[in-house]
Amino acid sequence: MKNTILRKSTMVLLSGSVLLLAACSSNVQHESVMKSEPMKMEKPFGTAKAIAYSEKLWSQLEKANLVGNNAIETVPYKGMPPHGAILESVSSKVTVDGHEGTVYVKRNYGGAGITRSKVANDRKQYLKAVTVMFKREMGYDSDNKDWYWVKYKANGSLHSNPKGMKLAGRVAKGMNMGCIACHRAASGGDYLFNNTATQLDY
Repeated sequence: MKNTILRKSTMVLLSGSVLLLAACSSNVQHESVMKSEPMKMEKPFGTAKAIAYSEKLWSQLEKANLVGNNAIETVPYKGMPPHGAILESVSSKVTVDGHEGTVYVKRNYGGAGITRSKVANDRKQYLKAVTVMFKREMGYDSDNKDWYWVKYKANGSLHSNPKGMKLAGRVAKGMNMGCIACHRAASGGDYLFNNTATQLDY
């Protein structure tokens, strides 16, 4: 009788040990998979989603006559790097994917011997880039006032950085140089250097 009880106790202990080892092995394998497959963070800019959004935004900017052949003309003024030698700014509100937000459009002009009068007489010849800040929905980028940044070419396609990344989205977020780092220094806390009476409320 005692031998029977002893054998049963031994079998229970062995079964428990096997289950414990199996559980430990499973945990080790799970941890190994977690370590070998780290979570991939989405790039802050230049993604397919950001590029697709830039196309929708450009379409709305054209409809509002803020870019393109029928763009509203304002008074050109002297600029500075990293923007053009001569600039032209306009702001309004547009709607993208059901969200209405303030948009700030800066046309960047450059070229040999460029002057404000030359730009005024032939904008197409000197237009090098169109840089845009669009106020996205709350939570898009809470760290940086929810601005969406994009640098277009004159035809609406996108400029790229030296690494080939398209300049659309949270451009250069977390970096010491670039759109966000530069505009964060603007007075007023709105990331805008030229916030005149033409700037609409947002």
